[in-house]
Amino acid sequence: MAAKSDKVIITCAVTGSIHTPTMSEALPITPDQIAEQAIAAAEAGAAILHLHARNPQDGRPTGDPAVFMQFLPRIKQATDAVVNITTGGSPTMTVDERLAGVMKFSPEMCSLNMGSMNFALYPMVTKYKTWKYEGEKPYRLGTDQIIFRNTFADIEKISKLMGEGHGTKFEHECYDVGHLYNLAHCVDKGWFKPPIFLQLIFGILGGIGADHENLLHMKRIADKLFGDEYAWSILAAGRHQMPFVTMGAIMGGNVRVGLEDSLWLGRGQLAQGNADQVNRIRTILENLSLEIATPDEARQLLALKGGDDVAF
Repeated sequence: MAAKSDKVIITCAVTGSIHTPTMSEALPITPDQIAEQAIAAAEAGAAILHLHARNPQDGRPTGDPAVFMQFLPRIKQATDAVVNITTGGSPTMTVDERLAGVMKFSPEMCSLNMGSMNFALYPMVTKYKTWKYEGEKPYRLGTDQIIFRNTFADIEKISKLMGEGHGTKFEHECYDVGHLYNLAHCVDKGWFKPPIFLQLIFGILGGIGADHENLLHMKRIADKLFGDEYAWSILAAGRHQMPFVTMGAIMGGNVRVGLEDSLWLGRGQLAQGNADQVNRIRTILENLSLEIATPDEARQLLALKGGDDVAF
């Protein structure tokens, strides 16, 4: 079974590449906004901060290390939270563009998508009549013809560059059952060493649906493939976020919230920032008599190299 911990790790995914500025005034776009919201999320109880960068002029996703550098040092100076930098970036980026930040900054953790997939955002377009920036609508509409590339060759490359080269551990993002089998193959090849940290993802069009039966099934397959050599977390898109992560925590998992995954705090209520969601899930977990892990407890469970061994 999964690696056991008495405490729940809260990850906060601060901005991502899915949502665009029109969708919420609270979505952090500029380096200042990303830094401020990441620090607030850590103060609210997030042990891990999952970070993307955006072009501050229009909110487009960017892999430019110069933009990351405008907020990473501020976050590190203000909090002890684990910094987890994306290697997913955006489906529209090349693999090298997605790797630029992690290669420069050598973080404790980085995300790693475990398979190529359709990653469809275009259905959201019908909800908005006007857009803040002209590139938002074409970006989303174009996802009906994009394959989010994560080949075995890409995965091996990232494992060698970041795992072997930098001692960085991975948040293995699994959008479907097949991604668990992909990861098991990679572990058999020696590309990743336990403890494995799974992020089970539900509700993205192109991945597994946000049905509770799917969570049970994904957990069963993870147990079958990885035994007691993994820890796991759960995220769900949009309105499914809080119910799904609560169910995962009750089952013994860790949780991920944040405006990358959902703009909402509750039914019909937009979150005013990432800390809102962290505070909400922390209250739920504590009401269930579950304890919240500190950053150092997360480092111990996931066998991370430590915050002093990064390059920012």
